[in-house]
Amino acid sequence: MSEENIPKTPLELRHLGREVKTALELAIAALAPSNVLDALANSAGFLDAVAELPLDSPAVAALVPALVSRTRAALKAWASWREEHLRKVSA
Repeated sequence: MSEENIPKTPLELRHLGREVKTALELAIAALAPSNVLDALANSAGFLDAVAELPLDSPAVAALVPALVSRTRAALKAWASWREEHLRKVSA
C-alpha cells in the first residue's frame, strides 16, 4: 500500500471506521454472505480499538498499513457483492 493512502490523523482513521461500520450494518440488513460480514466486522473492530491509541505509537504504526489495506479490500468486496445482488434483484 502506498504511503499516501494510509490515514495520518485520528480523524481520517475514525472516518474509515465509520465507513466500514456503515457498510457492515448495510451488509447485515442485506443478508450478505458471512465472508463479507466477517471481513467488515473484523476491520470495524480493529479500527475501533486502534482509534483509542496514539497513531504514532509503534504498535499502531505497525498495524495500520495492513489494517487499512484489509479494510479497503473488505469495503470493495461488499461493494461488489452489493452491486451483483442489486443486479439480480432488479432483473
